[in-house]
Amino acid sequence: MAMGRHQENQAVTSFFRAAPSYCSRLGVAVLLVALADFLFYGQPAGITVLLFAILIAAAVVAVHPAAFSDGKVWLKSAALLVALLPLAETVSPLSVSIALAALVAFALSLSGRLRHRTARVAGQIVLFALAAPVRFLSDFLKWRRVARRFGGHRIRLAAIAVWVMPLTLGAVFVTLFGAANPVIEYWLSLIDLMKLLDLIQLTRIAFWLFVLAGVWAFLRPRLPRFQRRIARPNHPPADAQPAADRHAVEDIVFGKAAILRALIVFNVLFSLQSGLDATYLWGGVALPDGLSYAAYAHRGAYPLIVTALLAAGFVLAALRPGSETSADPLIRRLVYAWVAQNIMLVVSSILRLDLYVGIYALTYWRVAAFVWMGLVAAGLALIIARIALGKSSEWLLSANLLTLSLALYVCCFINFAATIADYNVDHSLEMTGQGIPLDAWYLRSLGPDAFPALDRFLDRRRGTANAGAVGELARLRGVDEGWYRSLQENWRSWSFRDWRLLRYLDKRRPIVPSVAEPVPDR
Repeated sequence: MAMGRHQENQAVTSFFRAAPSYCSRLGVAVLLVALADFLFYGQPAGITVLLFAILIAAAVVAVHPAAFSDGKVWLKSAALLVALLPLAETVSPLSVSIALAALVAFALSLSGRLRHRTARVAGQIVLFALAAPVRFLSDFLKWRRVARRFGGHRIRLAAIAVWVMPLTLGAVFVTLFGAANPVIEYWLSLIDLMKLLDLIQLTRIAFWLFVLAGVWAFLRPRLPRFQRRIARPNHPPADAQPAADRHAVEDIVFGKAAILRALIVFNVLFSLQSGLDATYLWGGVALPDGLSYAAYAHRGAYPLIVTALLAAGFVLAALRPGSETSADPLIRRLVYAWVAQNIMLVVSSILRLDLYVGIYALTYWRVAAFVWMGLVAAGLALIIARIALGKSSEWLLSANLLTLSLALYVCCFINFAATIADYNVDHSLEMTGQGIPLDAWYLRSLGPDAFPALDRFLDRRRGTANAGAVGELARLRGVDEGWYRSLQENWRSWSFRDWRLLRYLDKRRPIVPSVAEPVPDR
């Protein structure tokens, strides 16, 4: 009885010690919500996303003062800053995703919960993202349960008491400053409580709650805990003999002999496919009647990637570390040859897609396909490295995650809209006399980043037979520029990419009257 009372008193004491920490983090979270309202609500997204990410990182450091005793805290901060740099280039779903993942890793690292292996870190980031939306609600319910158990009035008094002195003295100081400084007195006179109440809207409250749930997860970085229950039978299963028979069947169907024969068959089939590509696509041999080179290239680009992925899965299943098949020299050589053929298959898919793009122009999905095919080729090369070096599956997963992260990080600094626009203009029928006509309306849908390429097209087509359509496109181009310039007048929308584009627009002479100036009737 005495021991139980002692443990209960210890729990109450530890909770009261943690109460100021909870309150201070809640105060920081409310401050971040107010800043998010100023930076984002009803405003365009730009450099403010980077500023808010830095503020979240600073808040995480502030609520973990023990982190300053860690000699690597500045190295962690520098790594986080590098991960946030894509937000300065431009705000996109990719750059925001990288920033969020880096902030999660940074918060878990400062709280001492981040693991060291890349694959496990990726798993922690996914778990954090799944638990983050309900973290604040979970902590609030936990607070309420403990409050009811250990005396809610004492806990409420403790939570309120830590704010009595700061708020009271703060109000006194503000009053004194208002009496001593006419500027502060003027600012205080501008506060209209009724107008502030008018700002409270349902959508705004939903935005506040959304931001509060997000920043709270960073201020109290925790991961969900899962309990594993393993059933232990009290007696051996009655079907032990059938299970042994099943294992025997598996050893025959998926054993060393079967895998050896499968690799021989697969190498022959892949050699045939590579030979057909070399003959028809790159050798210049005429295709069968009714089949064009563009159709041949397009039909094979994506199915061959699926084939390579299936081949990678087979290799991982057949050559498990420590298995009998992985130790056989002949099987290893056949696997090396087959994976090398798969890499050539991916390269052939890239060349097929390049041939198709050369005929039918470039789009976002075709750019994504190029990136995806390159990642598949890198993954196949890493499979060979894993087999040759005798590494584990976790090493292979970590290496692929690092490759994917690096590729996505680099993609944040590539202006894909401008790249697509430049390619389509430079390879259009109007500019080269070959290929297909330029889809100028798709070019316009790419946004302001397509302005330079669209200007080159308009300069070339001005004065041609189709001057009416060109003039309408030029007028819309001027309307789009006017809208874009008005958007950039808000400092929140600034980005390094937009700054470069504005410099180009300022140096180029206007091609049509601005939006403010009406177009004269003809």
